[in-house]
Amino acid sequence: MNTYINKTKWKCRRGLRELDLLFRNYSEKNLESLSTDELAMFNSILDLEDQPLYDFIFKNEPLNNPQQEDFILKNLKNFIDN
Repeated sequence: MNTYINKTKWKCRRGLRELDLLFRNYSEKNLESLSTDELAMFNSILDLEDQPLYDFIFKNEPLNNPQQEDFILKNLKNFIDN
């Protein structure tokens, strides 16, 4: 599991500064406490391209994946607001 977490941390490095900061800060504080399913969902989000992620998180444009949108709204978007 440690290797999987390390790979996930590496995937948090993004081309867009806002996403890079968000994902890296979130992973530093929360990655170790995620369940296996939550970690898999977070990884599926990290597999998406930067622009659709940015548009969903900061412009409220849909990703067209309710599970990913729900995870972002419950975890990442709230993380921005705090």
